[in-house]
Amino acid sequence: MKRDAVVLAAGFSSRTDTNKMTLVIENKTILARVIETLSSVCDEIVVVGGHNFDSIKQITDDFDRVKLVKNEAYHLGMFSSVICGTREMKKDFFLIPGDCPAVKITTYQKLLKSRGNFIVPVFNKKGGHPVLIKKELIPKLLDEPVESNLKAFRNKCNPEFVEVDDEGILLDIDTPEDFNYIKEIVGRRSRSEN
Repeated sequence: MKRDAVVLAAGFSSRTDTNKMTLVIENKTILARVIETLSSVCDEIVVVGGHNFDSIKQITDDFDRVKLVKNEAYHLGMFSSVICGTREMKKDFFLIPGDCPAVKITTYQKLLKSRGNFIVPVFNKKGGHPVLIKKELIPKLLDEPVESNLKAFRNKCNPEFVEVDDEGILLDIDTPEDFNYIKEIVGRRSRSEN
């Protein structure tokens, strides 16, 4: 059974000096990479935009099962986008920042086999993204104050931690160095698959 997903793409990208969602790895933007991987395990994908909304829309327009919503309060931080995206959810859903393009499909598949209400992948004893949130938690998440954060909410939910063989769950793009490292990993992976 497939789930839905929320992809967070509303931030300022202030540390990269460019809209990181539009950065390209192997001829695809990083946001498109996240959406494509999710498409094999999700029915509907909601992308939350905010800052640079038009450039996010140009990417999401290429996908049939993607709904773009605008977080008018994106300046309040990432958790405001979590809440904005969760409002669109009616079933279990993955939640992932749009700058995490190196997560393997097998990670999503493994999380889907887990039983907990709030499921977190772990690599080298560190939790990462995506998380899988069961629909029973949606009302509780929507009641959380916007000043909260995902980790604080997670800790109220008796989370289940699932070991995965995927460094990609820990990799997001905050600096040009992060981008170059992820580009190298994704490139190596695609060469080994061909």
